[in-house]
Amino acid sequence: MSGSYVLLALLMGAVTYPSRAIPLLLPGLERLRPRALMYLRLVGPATLAALVATSTMLVSGSGGKPTLHASVTWIAVAAAIAVVAWRRNVVLGVIAAVALTAVARALGLA
Repeated sequence: MSGSYVLLALLMGAVTYPSRAIPLLLPGLERLRPRALMYLRLVGPATLAALVATSTMLVSGSGGKPTLHASVTWIAVAAAIAVVAWRRNVVLGVIAAVALTAVARALGLA
């Protein structure tokens, strides 16, 4: 792993930390409008979904132009979504996606 990835991870943490820390730092936050509370609660999952979607569906094509890429990771993402919808647990969904991808790679399918 290059140092630029570590720097990128630290920068992403610094940018997303305030949205996660606001509920801890501001007393009376529960008095915000329900729409604002929903927005704050969904910032993390939306960011994660955007990162997964870009890295799963797009690859650099000729000339650096992004192109769609179909692979086993699409199936893994679909499995994660299904598990989260069924069990209402993001961790179980991520575990299912990782397990599916690991099995596919071990079998030489990915």
